Amino acid sequence: RENWPIVFYNRTCQCQGNFMGYNCGDCKFGFTGPNCTVRRTLIRKEIYRMTATEKDKFIAYLNLAKRSISANYVIATGTYEQMNNGSNPMFADISVYDLFVWLHYYASRDAFLEGDLVWRDIDFAHEAPAFLPWHRFFLLHWEHEIQRLTGDENFTIPFWDWRDAQQCDVCTDE
Repeated sequence: RENWPIVFYNRTCQCQGNFMGYNCGDCKFGFTGPNCTVRRTLIRKEIYRMTATEKDKFIAYLNLAKRSISANYVIATGTYEQMNNGSNPMFADISVYDLFVWLHYYASRDAFLEGDLVWRDIDFAHEAPAFLPWHRFFLLHWEHEIQRLTGDENFTIPFWDWRDAQQCDVCTDE
């Protein structure tokens, strides 16, 4: 979202085959196994079809994610310019949960352009053609990080079918 130098992007991994991740050490979504060749399908459950035990596990995993510092990600706390072209790193640790709060916020905020220009005209996560694929990737990535954190490779984020809802049925203390 900021105009970082192209050299930063050219130094990132270009993963091959069914591998992904910042270091190409993870299987792409939908694959598993030592060489990421085994196809895996996980099915998300509608939240009202979850058992009490499944709901408790979901809440416990979210709470664990809130208390656990990400082993793989940090957030930038300054611009590239403030970091003096990278010689003064400005990064902070972040919890697994807050990483995804931050990613969603970051995709929704104003974009910094050349110089002091700021583009306030679009929310990339919600007001653009990429709404569906962006959120699909976001949820897959969030699931993956919670699976990694908990060791539960079968974890999926439940969904709420709100098509016939007259109000926010999931907006309860539970």
